[in-house]
Amino acid sequence: MDAALNEIARALVAPGKGILAADESSGTIKKRFDSIGCESTEDRRRAYREMLFTTKGAAQHISGVILFDETIRQKASDGRPLVKVLEENGIIPGIKVDKGTTKLAKSPDELVTEGLDGLRARLVEYRELGAKFAKWRAVINIGPGIPTRYCLDVNANALARYASLCQEEGIVPIVEPEVLMDGDHTLQTCYEVT
Repeated sequence: MDAALNEIARALVAPGKGILAADESSGTIKKRFDSIGCESTEDRRRAYREMLFTTKGAAQHISGVILFDETIRQKASDGRPLVKVLEENGIIPGIKVDKGTTKLAKSPDELVTEGLDGLRARLVEYRELGAKFAKWRAVINIGPGIPTRYCLDVNANALARYASLCQEEGIVPIVEPEVLMDGDHTLQTCYEVT
């Protein structure tokens, strides 16, 4: 990894700090807003995220923020891009680049993450918009007979291709194989799958 990527990666995992996931899709954030009786408009989503990003002292605890496509393009109420707001507060801007999950072919009880098509071009654009790191999530379910080796291999391949493309484009990849704990399996089974 080149020195610039290494520096960003180290800053993201600085002791006592964490990464804020503000990459909720429009559908997910709408559910959150609905739960409090608030209409989910683009301006309200922007205001909500701006409030999070400008909270006094946030940079003492947050090293980076994962943004959604809509958010990386938005401007704060004072006209500054939200990416600049983060950077000026000492927080590293990142971007979610996967396109969500779909049923895995030949194994419909398992999932594969989509988004490799066109990823290089999106990474170039996101880098130009100020993203310094990216996130890709692969969801692994536990159940009778799953996860299969096939599922693990397909998702590992996608994660590796994503990470390689990120590095080629000067963006630090966050590789997130998310093993879901839900179910009636044992803790030992979860450990082994993980």
